[in-house]
Amino acid sequence: MRMAVPYGVSSMVASLQHVLVQEPRAAFGVAYDNPAYGYLHPVNLGIAAKEHMGLCDLLESLGVTVHNLASDAPFADMVYTYDPALVTRDGAILLRSGKPERVGEEDVLAKWFEENGIPIVGRIDAPGTVDGGDIFWLTDDILCVGRTLRTNQAGIDRLTELVGERVFTFDVAYDAGPAECLHLLSTISMVREDLAVVDLQRLPAGLYSLLLEHDVEMIPIPDEEIDSLGPNVLAVRPGVAVLLEGNPGTKAALEAAGVEVHEFAGGEIAVNGSGGPTCLTRPLLRA
Repeated sequence: MRMAVPYGVSSMVASLQHVLVQEPRAAFGVAYDNPAYGYLHPVNLGIAAKEHMGLCDLLESLGVTVHNLASDAPFADMVYTYDPALVTRDGAILLRSGKPERVGEEDVLAKWFEENGIPIVGRIDAPGTVDGGDIFWLTDDILCVGRTLRTNQAGIDRLTELVGERVFTFDVAYDAGPAECLHLLSTISMVREDLAVVDLQRLPAGLYSLLLEHDVEMIPIPDEEIDSLGPNVLAVRPGVAVLLEGNPGTKAALEAAGVEVHEFAGGEIAVNGSGGPTCLTRPLLRA
């Protein structure tokens, strides 16, 4: 009988103890063949697998227990396990992406949650849509949600019912449109409770004001590091962060703010599909 996996998340920066990932398999290898996925070039699956293992090894070296979904389901984007579900203090909420190609990933995660003792407290049903990339915890009782091309008001209303916390909603720019889809977490990553990296030009004005109200210092990302996913930073614990290689300006700014930065190679697993270390990991327990 499997041991239940510990769970409970209400922070982006508390000590990351258990995390769920999905290794790149056959579906990821052919992602470029379907233009709807929006990958930049044909996938080298061997390199992607090596990069993903490098990220997992790095997390384990930092004290994180890594769980592998290990699914052969036909969802290319499922390597970005942050998006199909939200794990809260009470259990998992199954989301419903506004990207049609991702609908169904939540059911794969649901099976894993059930097999590993993580209760499912609810789900987003049609016509609601919510993408995990539009959700982050500012504090343990404030959940920030972006209203975007992937997350609609019906989904936000249902999510608000399920989480039982204060939910702040921010309209996110149309930007490059549906093919690329700007998520809320494309514009911000919390590094400590009082520190965040931001894409200041695309950060919603209301969120900017909320960060100021909570005395959160903002580190603007250099323009040239937006496409290399500089704003996508994973906090392992307060002041210790994982960053994709190729963002020297972001790294320098974080270190100047006293953050311990750990880099990993991810040109294939991250940049090609536009998903950084936050996207590649679904936190199960932060404590």
